[in-house]
Amino acid sequence: MNITGYSLYNQIPLEITVMDRRVTAIREIDSTSANTFISPALVDIQVNGFCGYDLNVDTVTPDDVCMMVQKLWRVGTGFLCPTIVTASFESIRNSLEAVVKAYHADSLIAHSILGIHLEGPYISAEDGPRGAHPLQQVRNPDWDEFRRWQDVADGMIRIVTLAPEKEGAIPFIEKLVSTGVVVSIGHTDASGKEIQNAISAGATLSTHLGNGAHGMIQRHPNYIWEQLAADELYASLIVDGHHLPPSVVKSMLRAKTLDKCILISDATALAGMPTGHYEFAGQPVELKDDQSIRLIGTEYLAGSAITLLRGVENSVKFTDISLGQAVSLASVNPMRLLDIDLDINQTDRDTALDMIIFTWDADTCKMDLKMTILSGKVVFDKSSTDRT
Repeated sequence: MNITGYSLYNQIPLEITVMDRRVTAIREIDSTSANTFISPALVDIQVNGFCGYDLNVDTVTPDDVCMMVQKLWRVGTGFLCPTIVTASFESIRNSLEAVVKAYHADSLIAHSILGIHLEGPYISAEDGPRGAHPLQQVRNPDWDEFRRWQDVADGMIRIVTLAPEKEGAIPFIEKLVSTGVVVSIGHTDASGKEIQNAISAGATLSTHLGNGAHGMIQRHPNYIWEQLAADELYASLIVDGHHLPPSVVKSMLRAKTLDKCILISDATALAGMPTGHYEFAGQPVELKDDQSIRLIGTEYLAGSAITLLRGVENSVKFTDISLGQAVSLASVNPMRLLDIDLDINQTDRDTALDMIIFTWDADTCKMDLKMTILSGKVVFDKSSTDRT
C-alpha cells in the first residue's frame, strides 16, 4: 500500500510504502493531493483517562492502561504522559503500578508512554485553585512519600504539578529538578514572589494555565499574570472552547509566544464517549453535544472531553496561527519540554517512524485522521476501520 501526502513542515510531497502494516519506504515524489498532510504524531502530557478507561480509580488495571493508549492512537495521540491526580498514598501507588505494568507488558505501549504526570497531591487546598481534587487528600510536599511513589513507578514519574506556596515546596522543587523531573506550577494560589521562587528553583511549566483557579481574582497582580509573564515557563492550555474562551487562548498564545505554549487534553474517562448522562467522580454529569462535561443542572465544568486533534483545530480557528504552528503546540513543544528529539520533516525512513496522516479542510478547520504510525508500525488505519 502506498500513501501520499505533503510533509506538513517543508511541504515536500512524499510517498510512504506500507507492507504488512509496517513502513518499508519513504520517498519524495513530484506531487500529491493538495490537502493530505503527514506530521509528527501528537503528544499529550496530561491524560487522566479516555473512552471509559480511568487511571484514577482503585480498580484500574494494566489492561485498562493499554486499552486507553490504543484508543488514543485512533485520535492521533501517539505519545502521552498518563496523569495521576490527588488521592491517598495507596490509590496513587495502585495507579502507578498499573501504568508501569502496562509499560513493561507491551513494547508499543512503552514507546507511547513518555513518563507519568503526577498532578497533586501537593496543591492548594483553596476552593477554586484546588479544582476537583479531593480536599481531604491535599497535603504538603513530602520527599519520602514521593520517593516511595517514584520507586513503585520505576523512575517513570516525569512531571509533577504542585503549588509553590505549600510548606517546603521550594526545596522539594529543587530535589525534583535535580533528579530530572519536570516541575509544573498548577492548582495554586501563590503570590508573585512564591512563583518567582519556584522558577528560581527550576520550575519550567504551568499546568492548564487559566484553569484550576478562583472564579474571581484580583485584577492585578495575580498568579495567572505572573505565570503568563514568566519567559522561563511553558504554559499548557486546554483549548476546547469551554475551559478557556477563544479570546483568552489568542491572548495567551501571543503573550507566551508559540514556542512556549503546549496543547493538552486533560481528558477524563468520558472523553471519546457518546453524549449523555453519566456518574463521574461520584457526581451526576452530562456529556453534552458541544463536548463539554457539566454537572447536571448547572453550567459548572466537570472535566475535559477534548482530544488533541480537536485542540489543534480549535487553535487554528480561535487564533491567527497556521496548521503547522498548531500541530507544533501538540508535538514539537511538549517533546522539547521533556528534552526529547523529534523529527518534524518525516522524510527520512530511519527517523520518521512516528507520524499521523490526515486531510485538512481549511474552510471548516477540520482534521480527518487517516492513519497513525508508531515505531514504523501502522497502529490505526481509518480505511480498515471503515470496512469493519
